[in-house]
Formats: sequence, C-alpha cells, structure tokens
Amino acid sequence: MADDGHIGMTQVIYNNVAGIRTSCQFNTKIFYPDGKKPLWSSDAVDGYGFDDRQLSFYADRCAITLNEDATSYSVKSATNEASIVNLTVTRTAPGFQVGSNGKSFFGTDPQHPWGSMRHAFWPRCHVEGSIITKNGDINFKGRALFIHALQGMKPHHAAARWKFCNFQSPTYAAVMMEYTTPPSYGSTVVSVGGVAQEGEIVCAGAANSGQHTQITSDPDNEWPEPGAVRFAWSGKTKSGEDVQAELEGSLGPRLDRVDVLAEVPAVIKTLVGGVVGTRPYIYQYAPKQKLELKLQVGDKEVVEEGVLFSEAVFIS
Repeated sequence: MADDGHIGMTQVIYNNVAGIRTSCQFNTKIFYPDGKKPLWSSDAVDGYGFDDRQLSFYADRCAITLNEDATSYSVKSATNEASIVNLTVTRTAPGFQVGSNGKSFFGTDPQHPWGSMRHAFWPRCHVEGSIITKNGDINFKGRALFIHALQGMKPHHAAARWKFCNFQSPTYAAVMMEYTTPPSYGSTVVSVGGVAQEGEIVCAGAANSGQHTQITSDPDNEWPEPGAVRFAWSGKTKSGEDVQAELEGSLGPRLDRVDVLAEVPAVIKTLVGGVVGTRPYIYQYAPKQKLELKLQVGDKEVVEEGVLFSEAVFIS
C-alpha cells in the first residue's frame, strides 16, 4: 500500500504436482488510485530454485532474497517489461503463525493427514522501492503485508471459498486469511489472523471471523459478490489481556474480478485438474473511504482509520 494511493502485489506460485511436474510463475499486479484498469503481469519462469536454508527464491531474471538478520526481503524481477520490480519489504513487527507450525490438517487422522495448508505472516512491514511500468516508475514507499503459504493439496479440495483482509493504519495492522472447506471436509471454516502494531503482536490466532454482510448475485457467474464486510479478531496479548477488534463497512465498487482459469491457465488448470464445475473467481476491493478499526485491549479502546484491501474467492 503506497503512500500515494497505489496498491500493489507481487507473488511467486511454485507448483509441484506429486513430484512429477514442477512449474513456477511470477505475478505482479498494480491497482491505480484513479480507478483505471489494473496492470497485471503473469510470467512463467525458468531456472528456479531455493537457497540452502529454503528461505530465499531465485529464478532467471527474478529473485526474492531474505537478508542475513531475517528482517527484510528484497523482491526483484525483470520477467516482464511491463512491470520491472525492485522492492524491499522490512518487517516492523514480529511475524506469526497459528499453532506450532502454522499448518491446518485435512483428514480423519491428524498423524496421517490427507492434506495440509500452512500460512505464516509478517503483518506489519515497511516497503521501499518501485515498479517500473511503460507509463513510468511507481514509487511504492508505504506499508506492506508479507505472506508465506504452502498448499499441500489441490485448491478445490482444500477450500471452496476464501476471505482475505489486509488493513493498515498509521499505528496498526489487522490481517486475516479465512477459508471454508468443501462439503467433503464438512464445510469447515478456518480463520487465521492477527492484529499488530509497530514492534509487537497485539494478538494472533484462529478465533477470528469474516462475514460478507451484503451480497449481490454476479449475473455473469451467479457467485455471491460481496458489497460489505465485517472482520473480527479475538485473542489475548502476551501479558494475558483480552483483545477484541472489529472492522466493518462497505467495500464500494470492486477493483477487479479475476477469472482465474483465464488469467493463469498453465498453472491453475494443472492445480485444479480440469474438474467439471470448478470455476474460480477472485473479487478484489479497496474502499475509497477509509474504514475504522475498533480495538479494545483490556479496558482501553482505540479507534483508528486505515486502508483496507480485501479479496473474496469462490472456487466451487
């Protein structure tokens, strides 16, 4: 989230199908504050690999490198002339994962799961650098969220729907990744997230919830497109104080609607496996009006405005 109103995303998708076929994609997306069409670049990369610690990634004309003291990642890519990336993301609060290893397991026997997913977060980061586009450089000095995710199963087996929240204000960050499993796994809702401020985690855990409080059927695909949201966090500080946080409001007009199979077919069609009836869409939002995070820690209550970026994903 740049100070000048631009919102950007860089992403590496590393896809290993049963050890038989491996592919890798580097994605960049930029949302413009004036509402013009987002810039989207998605490119297959070759020569990919990881360092000895498995914490840094490299490929031809692309690298995501963790520094020596593990406080920042540099993200560099010249895989697409439309968006040349040179960013440094530095965490300003500790990272977190839920549970002992950040994993959610699928199946009837936790010792022998059928699949798993893992999420780890740097919820509060400072970002510096730019993305060079054909229309000029965009300075992305501002705030950022870094996520590391491992998905040990096909997307339509892991989740039928996702909700995502990245809220950044002058003092706080509130982030959430919530998914609902398909009926074969009981339509179970799993929500991982937390609230952070400069230098510390306020609370983190799985006692969170995301709701679409207003929905409209998308006439193009009949998915229930959200118009308003409510995200809530519950937990304790490291000293044992109760924490409650809430963020609620209208999403406004969507930034984009992504037909996933059309955008990155080489990677996603392999993951989804060509399942009949699976038509994943991603809806992306950043309300123009700032929303309020209401945070109560013990007897102290704080209300602070900030910027929200939110996604709703429908798979099956």
